[in-house]
Amino acid sequence: MIIIMEPGASETQINSVIKHITDLGMRTVVNSGVVQTVIAAIGETSKYSTDQFEILEGVRKVERIQVPFKLVSRDSHHDDTIVTIGKNIKIGGNNPPVIIAGPCSVESEEILLSIAKVAKECGAKMLRGGAFKPRTGPRGFEGLGKIGLEFLATARKETGLAVVTEIMDTRDLDLICEFTDMLQVGARNMQNFSLLNEVGRTNKPVLLKRGLSATIEEWLLAAERILDKGNSQVVLCERGIRTFDNKYTRNTADIAAIPVVRKLSHLPIIFDPSHATGKWDLVGPLAKASVVAGAHGLIIEVHPEPEKALSDGPQTLNFENFKKLTKELELTSNLLASSKI
Repeated sequence: MIIIMEPGASETQINSVIKHITDLGMRTVVNSGVVQTVIAAIGETSKYSTDQFEILEGVRKVERIQVPFKLVSRDSHHDDTIVTIGKNIKIGGNNPPVIIAGPCSVESEEILLSIAKVAKECGAKMLRGGAFKPRTGPRGFEGLGKIGLEFLATARKETGLAVVTEIMDTRDLDLICEFTDMLQVGARNMQNFSLLNEVGRTNKPVLLKRGLSATIEEWLLAAERILDKGNSQVVLCERGIRTFDNKYTRNTADIAAIPVVRKLSHLPIIFDPSHATGKWDLVGPLAKASVVAGAHGLIIEVHPEPEKALSDGPQTLNFENFKKLTKELELTSNLLASSKI
């Protein structure tokens, strides 16, 4: 249930409504907009009629939210959420699409620094790299662990790029928070509820990837869990879903999910064309298509020699192709801005 206050409602009136809700055993999430304040009542709202809240001073109207993802829903938060990473990187709203670039796995300090410098040169704002890697089989390269995190921190110091890396285990949370600016919850962990609960209790921005076979509602409910624990700084990431055809693409890129999520939710959404396609020559076309569809950013795998990468080489861009793509993305973004599509 959401309580929409009158424009200009006083702080006393707002606090009175909040107290009324909490006295009934529910909790509140308050969204203070430029014009008016919206208060979301979380709990067993079905037991109470809307009339009980509409008679309170300063209340304009009361609406029931039908979707199960109440905190994530645009019904409870009409304005776009803008997630801030580091000091000044903003994802969401009308901000230009943010490029996040880097290798699938952190392999060495030398390779990572070379990638970070090229990413910075091409306009990327963030560096991605896996220090802990989930592998389908037990004998694949599973990352460098703490040493990989230290290499990421060095690259951040050298280039100024903010760092995002994947969290797989709640036992590693404090360690990863120490070295990174944003926590990534990967596709395999989208419904790891213990992990979602713990990242929800941190103050670190979270990049939440869609599960391999997750519906949009399941994905938004995973985000709901993070917000429910107190962390509102969540960026959604569409990375393709598993369907019947894996011969020509690694996954099926669900570009339609981008405008759908933007309609349903106030959270920003970015696109991962590397995992969505699994082939480096498809990354560019899908990256540009996602920006046109409304993506707030891109996460792209880059390596100086993809053929020698320890993981995901076939979907990784080399430096030349990455530079070419970033120029094309800049032209695409400028065209969209000028045409106001």
